[in-house]
Amino acid sequence: MFKTKTKQIKDHTVYSRPTAGTAILLLGLVLLLVSVGVAISVGAAKINVLTVWNAVLNYDPGREADRIIVSLRLPRELGAAVVGAAFAVSGAIMQGMTRNPLADPGLLGLNAGASFALACVFAFYSGADYLTVMIISFIGAGIGAGMVFGLGSMRRGGLSPIRITLAGAAVSALLSSLGEGIALYFKLSQDLAFWTAGGVSGTSWTQIKFIVPVVVVGIVVAVLFSRQLTMLSFGEEVAKGLGQNTLLTKMVLMTVVLILAGAAVSLVGAIAFVGLMVPHIVRFLVGTDYRWIIPCSAVFGSVLMVLADTFGRVINAPYETPVGAVVAMIGVPFFLYLARRGGMSR
Repeated sequence: MFKTKTKQIKDHTVYSRPTAGTAILLLGLVLLLVSVGVAISVGAAKINVLTVWNAVLNYDPGREADRIIVSLRLPRELGAAVVGAAFAVSGAIMQGMTRNPLADPGLLGLNAGASFALACVFAFYSGADYLTVMIISFIGAGIGAGMVFGLGSMRRGGLSPIRITLAGAAVSALLSSLGEGIALYFKLSQDLAFWTAGGVSGTSWTQIKFIVPVVVVGIVVAVLFSRQLTMLSFGEEVAKGLGQNTLLTKMVLMTVVLILAGAAVSLVGAIAFVGLMVPHIVRFLVGTDYRWIIPCSAVFGSVLMVLADTFGRVINAPYETPVGAVVAMIGVPFFLYLARRGGMSR
């Protein structure tokens, strides 16, 4: 059995499993490398894993297989991995910060806000480059989150988990409807279908060049604030009693969530449930210490997205099933299970 370390914080116990955390993190990295290798190998043109490895190390533009690997499949799977990490870490932060077991960027209006902003970009500024699209996605995610937290805190009693979830559902429905209305009016349905369904096909190296630094910086900041997030997950009063500047911590972490969710949606569209499922699974494995939850969520979020994209490509080959639909097939039962149980995995 893995050794568990516990620490008492004002009647709350932090369950930390450093040995398990290290082992699971290493296992996750191995799974990620294997899943990316397998994902690049399968498809309409089946390619040997050794050919994939050779193309990465010794790229020859004269070989067709190398061009397929480096130009099409490698950026696609790297995009899936980066997006999975972004969604999972943002979900873990939101669950810890709001103490809401159902918190997820897709369920709390961030994805819908970013998608609505994308619809506006395509309608009024169709020539926008990817950097502009990413910035607009950040703004849209911020608008969605602001509306959810504003509605959820209007009544006495504050932001209870059920209230913020209901507000998120309402805001998501509103912004999604507005985005679809704009798409219909400006005849953009075909252009927005990719972001509505969610997918990583067509990911380019230019997009990877922009999104990777943003997501890496966001995850690094989240790791740096993971100790404060652990204390905050036991309640604001507990964190204040331990001398934490809760306002600064919340502002920094919410900014990280907006950046990660906005960047992810700008690349793959509105994919829900990744940020809901992965932190719960990781918390069960490594305990309630966010110093382990954040990095492990990043790795296993990447694994989940890469596997979901691979499954979507092979389940009905040569046609592709949107990765958002594949994730939803797992995420909806998981959401119902959590809603029925009504508690955090501590």
